[in-house]
Amino acid sequence: MPRTAAPTNKQAPKAKPEAQTTVEKIVPLTGKALKAKVKELSHLKKSETAKACGYYSVSKDGTVKVNLTKFYDAVLQSQGITIDEKPKVDGRGREASYRATVHQNGQILIGKAYTKALNLLPGDEFEIKVGYRHINLKAIPREA
Repeated sequence: MPRTAAPTNKQAPKAKPEAQTTVEKIVPLTGKALKAKVKELSHLKKSETAKACGYYSVSKDGTVKVNLTKFYDAVLQSQGITIDEKPKVDGRGREASYRATVHQNGQILIGKAYTKALNLLPGDEFEIKVGYRHINLKAIPREA
Protein backbone atom coordinates (compact mmCIF):
# COMPACT_ATOMS: atom_id res chain seq x y z
CA MET A 1 0.00 0.00 0.00
CA PRO A 2 1.45 3.35 -0.94
CA ARG A 3 2.26 5.63 1.85
CA THR A 4 0.41 8.98 1.95
CA ALA A 5 1.72 12.12 3.50
CA ALA A 6 0.44 12.83 6.95
CA PRO A 7 -1.66 15.98 7.20
CA THR A 8 0.23 18.95 8.67
CA ASN A 9 -0.95 22.14 10.28
CA LYS A 10 1.51 24.16 8.25
CA GLN A 11 0.09 25.88 5.26
CA ALA A 12 2.08 27.11 2.34
CA PRO A 13 2.74 30.82 2.66
CA LYS A 14 0.25 32.83 0.68
CA ALA A 15 1.57 35.20 -1.88
CA LYS A 16 1.07 38.78 -0.81
CA PRO A 17 -1.21 40.66 -3.13
CA GLU A 18 0.86 43.15 -5.03
CA ALA A 19 -0.06 46.70 -4.21
CA GLN A 20 -0.74 48.75 -7.22
CA THR A 21 1.89 51.41 -7.25
CA THR A 22 0.53 53.89 -9.70
CA VAL A 23 2.14 57.20 -9.00
CA GLU A 24 0.19 60.14 -10.27
CA LYS A 25 2.11 63.33 -10.70
CA ILE A 26 0.12 66.06 -9.02
CA VAL A 27 0.43 69.30 -10.97
CA PRO A 28 -0.90 72.22 -8.92
CA LEU A 29 -2.65 75.08 -10.66
CA THR A 30 -0.91 78.44 -11.01
CA GLY A 31 -1.60 81.88 -12.44
CA LYS A 32 -4.95 82.64 -14.07
CA ALA A 33 -6.13 79.03 -13.81
CA LEU A 34 -5.56 79.11 -10.04
CA LYS A 35 -7.36 82.46 -9.67
CA ALA A 36 -10.37 81.15 -11.60
CA LYS A 37 -10.51 77.88 -9.62
CA VAL A 38 -10.24 79.69 -6.26
CA LYS A 39 -13.06 82.02 -7.29
CA GLU A 40 -15.16 79.06 -8.44
CA LEU A 41 -14.60 77.17 -5.17
CA SER A 42 -15.02 80.14 -2.83
CA HIS A 43 -17.83 78.31 -1.00
CA LEU A 44 -15.46 75.52 0.18
CA LYS A 45 -13.09 75.44 3.13
CA LYS A 46 -9.55 76.67 2.47
CA SER A 47 -8.06 73.20 2.80
CA GLU A 48 -10.61 71.71 0.38
CA THR A 49 -9.93 74.49 -2.13
CA ALA A 50 -6.17 73.95 -1.83
CA LYS A 51 -6.62 70.21 -2.40
CA ALA A 52 -8.89 70.78 -5.41
CA CYS A 53 -6.23 73.09 -6.88
CA GLY A 54 -3.58 70.37 -6.52
CA TYR A 55 -1.74 71.57 -3.43
CA TYR A 56 -1.54 68.26 -1.59
CA SER A 57 0.59 65.14 -1.35
CA VAL A 58 -0.23 61.52 -0.61
CA SER A 59 2.06 59.69 1.81
CA LYS A 60 3.03 56.01 1.53
CA ASP A 61 0.23 54.96 3.85
CA GLY A 62 -2.34 56.84 1.76
CA THR A 63 -2.72 59.85 4.03
CA VAL A 64 -3.50 63.05 2.16
CA LYS A 65 -1.63 66.12 3.37
CA VAL A 66 -2.75 69.54 2.15
CA ASN A 67 0.05 72.07 1.69
CA LEU A 68 -1.61 75.37 2.56
CA THR A 69 1.65 77.33 2.62
CA LYS A 70 2.45 76.57 -1.02
CA PHE A 71 -1.19 77.21 -1.90
CA TYR A 72 -1.21 80.64 -0.25
CA ASP A 73 2.12 81.53 -1.89
CA ALA A 74 0.74 80.53 -5.30
CA VAL A 75 -2.46 82.53 -4.75
CA LEU A 76 -0.46 85.61 -3.79
CA GLN A 77 1.82 85.13 -6.77
CA SER A 78 -1.20 84.81 -9.07
CA GLN A 79 -2.27 88.21 -7.75
CA GLY A 80 1.15 89.61 -8.62
CA ILE A 81 2.42 89.68 -5.04
CA THR A 82 5.74 88.02 -4.21
CA ILE A 83 6.88 87.63 -0.64
CA ASP A 84 9.90 85.33 -0.57
CA GLU A 85 11.75 86.98 -3.42
CA LYS A 86 15.39 87.28 -2.45
CA PRO A 87 17.15 90.55 -3.17
CA LYS A 88 19.35 90.48 -6.24
CA VAL A 89 23.05 90.43 -5.46
CA ASP A 90 25.56 91.77 -7.93
CA GLY A 91 27.87 88.80 -7.31
CA ARG A 92 30.63 90.82 -5.71
CA GLY A 93 31.41 90.99 -2.03
CA ARG A 94 28.94 90.60 0.77
CA GLU A 95 25.29 91.46 1.07
CA ALA A 96 24.28 94.38 3.25
CA SER A 97 23.69 93.19 6.80
CA TYR A 98 21.95 96.29 8.17
CA ARG A 99 24.57 96.58 10.91
CA ALA A 100 27.21 99.20 11.45
CA THR A 101 30.12 99.44 13.87
CA VAL A 102 31.47 102.46 15.70
CA HIS A 103 35.08 103.04 14.62
CA GLN A 104 37.93 104.01 16.96
CA ASN A 105 37.51 107.66 16.06
CA GLY A 106 33.83 107.52 17.12
CA GLN A 107 32.38 107.62 13.63
CA ILE A 108 29.83 105.25 12.16
CA LEU A 109 30.23 104.35 8.51
CA ILE A 110 27.15 103.57 6.45
CA GLY A 111 28.21 101.44 3.51
CA LYS A 112 27.65 101.99 -0.20
CA ALA A 113 25.00 99.25 -0.35
CA TYR A 114 22.70 101.36 1.84
CA THR A 115 23.34 104.67 0.14
CA LYS A 116 22.83 103.03 -3.27
CA ALA A 117 19.57 101.39 -2.13
CA LEU A 118 18.27 104.81 -1.03
CA ASN A 119 19.59 106.63 -4.12
CA LEU A 120 21.67 108.94 -1.95
CA LEU A 121 24.15 111.32 -3.54
CA PRO A 122 27.27 112.99 -2.13
CA GLY A 123 26.18 116.09 -0.24
CA ASP A 124 22.72 114.79 0.76
CA GLU A 125 21.84 115.96 4.27
CA PHE A 126 20.10 114.22 7.14
CA GLU A 127 18.38 115.27 10.32
CA ILE A 128 19.77 113.21 13.20
CA LYS A 129 17.55 112.31 16.15
CA VAL A 130 19.08 110.45 19.08
CA GLY A 131 16.83 108.26 21.18
CA TYR A 132 17.44 105.74 23.92
CA ARG A 133 19.87 103.24 22.35
CA HIS A 134 18.99 104.22 18.77
CA ILE A 135 19.68 106.88 16.18
CA ASN A 136 17.17 107.96 13.53
CA LEU A 137 18.35 109.52 10.29
CA LYS A 138 15.77 111.46 8.32
CA ALA A 139 16.72 112.63 4.84
CA ILE A 140 16.27 116.35 4.22
CA PRO A 141 14.73 116.76 0.75
CA ARG A 142 17.08 118.01 -1.98
CA GLU A 143 16.55 121.47 -3.29
CA ALA A 144 15.73 121.50 -6.97
